[in-house]
Amino acid sequence: MSIFDASGHEQVVFCHDPESGLRAIIAIYSTALGPALGGTRFYPYASEEEALTDVLHLSEGMAYKNAIAGLDHGGGKAVIWGDPGVDKSEALLRAYGRFVESLGGRYVTACDVGTYVEDMDHIARETRHVSGRSPEAGGAGDSSILTAFGVFQAMRAAAQHRWGAVDLTGRTVGVAGLGKVGRHLVPHLLEAGAEVVACDVDPAALAWTAEHFPRVRLVADAEELVASGVHVYAPCALGGVLNERSLKTLDAEIVCGAANNQLAEPGIADELERAGVLYCPDYVVNSGGVIQVADEYDGAFDFKRAERRTTGIFATTARILERAKGEGTTPVAAADALAEERMAAVGRLQRLRVFR
Repeated sequence: MSIFDASGHEQVVFCHDPESGLRAIIAIYSTALGPALGGTRFYPYASEEEALTDVLHLSEGMAYKNAIAGLDHGGGKAVIWGDPGVDKSEALLRAYGRFVESLGGRYVTACDVGTYVEDMDHIARETRHVSGRSPEAGGAGDSSILTAFGVFQAMRAAAQHRWGAVDLTGRTVGVAGLGKVGRHLVPHLLEAGAEVVACDVDPAALAWTAEHFPRVRLVADAEELVASGVHVYAPCALGGVLNERSLKTLDAEIVCGAANNQLAEPGIADELERAGVLYCPDYVVNSGGVIQVADEYDGAFDFKRAERRTTGIFATTARILERAKGEGTTPVAAADALAEERMAAVGRLQRLRVFR
């Protein structure tokens, strides 16, 4: 992909520090609603092209996520090319922080796949424009707690839309991925009376779940999970899990999970609709985490305040599902339209000159 194929993006920055081994790309899709906010992914991409494609896709998604969440932030994302288990170091993270600082606040970073609160603490030593730091460093800590809470709120809204009640008692929920978010989602589901089936590629995650939540039925993999008769499928790992192959065995009535970019291609949304599967757009469902990091960045973090804001995912999801039903379109199209309307209406205000 040519770097000039970054259609619609305001800015794409390539960051290189040979001494520390840093190779990173920061993509700013939009600052119409405010500073672009989005996490930093540390991942061993197969090629530069794959890294660039991923960061462009993710940054655009963040613009929509932040808009639909009602935040005064645009969309951005960053990727660091490398194996976090081998290549990550204090020097590399601090070098990256200096590149973030050089953007003067146009981009605010946070955690994503391969990065954690301790990494944000290192980055914060070089830039003010970082969130998701540890509580010891004055930050909000793990954002996956509110991400999971937001997924649960969206799932309740979907249940109400599909079955006429938010009650999950007796419903079977399949959780694919027991990492950062999945392990926090499970207790919400159990407390709501749901039966939980789960899987993960990491044996340690399976062992942890078996120890802490013995009521959860563990299966071999996502393929077995989607074909196991679940009412709700909750993808909570990497994206692309909803594809032509998985649709052949998926018998869930609702798909509502935390993973980013769940649709392997845009047309899958239409196929889910034709199959009678209620799909809750991932960037709506998983916005609890970005609500938390925005609360931290915009002022002194207050967990209860951020939790109250995350509760609003229920109303947002319900609104999107009702709009899709009323307009005869997919929930993805309805969510995109709602986000674009807010970006246009509120973003327009930046053109109004105010003299003080």
